[in-house]
Amino acid sequence: MLVPDFWAEARRRHRAKGKQITVRRWGWSCQSQEDAQALADRRADEALATLLGGAKLDGIERKRAYNGAEGVPIREEVVERHGEQVITRNSYGARCLNSPDALFADIDFDAQPSWRARAIAFLVLAGASLLIALAQHSLMVGAGLLFLSLIGTTSLAASVQIISTRLQGGHEGIARRRIRRFIASHADWNLRLYRTPAGMRLLATHRRFSSDDTEVAGFFAAIGADPVFVRMCINQRCFRARLSGKPWRMDISPHIKPRRAVWPIPDERLAARRAWIASYEARARQYAACRYIESLGSGKIDQHLRQVVALHDNACRALDASVPLA
Repeated sequence: MLVPDFWAEARRRHRAKGKQITVRRWGWSCQSQEDAQALADRRADEALATLLGGAKLDGIERKRAYNGAEGVPIREEVVERHGEQVITRNSYGARCLNSPDALFADIDFDAQPSWRARAIAFLVLAGASLLIALAQHSLMVGAGLLFLSLIGTTSLAASVQIISTRLQGGHEGIARRRIRRFIASHADWNLRLYRTPAGMRLLATHRRFSSDDTEVAGFFAAIGADPVFVRMCINQRCFRARLSGKPWRMDISPHIKPRRAVWPIPDERLAARRAWIASYEARARQYAACRYIESLGSGKIDQHLRQVVALHDNACRALDASVPLA
């Protein structure tokens, strides 16, 4: 995991035979702006040489805050450092904990039908359309019904998924059964369970993990972790937990200034950003990012992870049942 404090950009141009090649690359450092610029210059030179050598390469590096391409670290404003644990501010303004070794997992209670449910729904509707078309001896009727099947697939799949989920005890019931099954077959594990506004969060405390551990992949699959969360962990080689509320859940209508800002931002926009953050933080103190429910498993807590648990729970207000979730 790498979360730099300093960022810089370098640009290189090359013109030959009436054609211009422009290359832009970012550099970063935890030590100084000069080191960040030196890395940016070196990466830009290397990229230009690669392009001139005939290889295919994007000239301009996309500016992504998180979950970006391999080799580019987390590009967010560093708010606090607690040893190896780093708190950053994400693109919509919330504080997030980035940890190289504390295994967090998010479970999203997604109401959207899965691709499998959509496929089954379409096959059912398409089959019914075919039978009706054969009975009517009309290709026109069949084509019309097939078109309506495409339109109605999502609605049917959503309805079937809602009914199926309710019959299984709801999203929370399904998630809890998965977690219990996992704990039953992994006696040494210990998990802290939290409720979030849109699902659940788990924190393993019995030992430290790396995001590329095979055990982690198995754990994510067993509990049905949010696929977006899983990709973030893999790409950035760390685990992540949001510590403060999402602005729209706290009735904060204006977006962070500049909107969807990716760090670093131009100096002339810093004042507006700081004003927005001050307003956001005042509002965020009235909410919790998650709520602690219970601990499951062996009861073990690694000594190093005790500090992470305290940091996370305090920042999230996870033990305060008097405030709403956001």
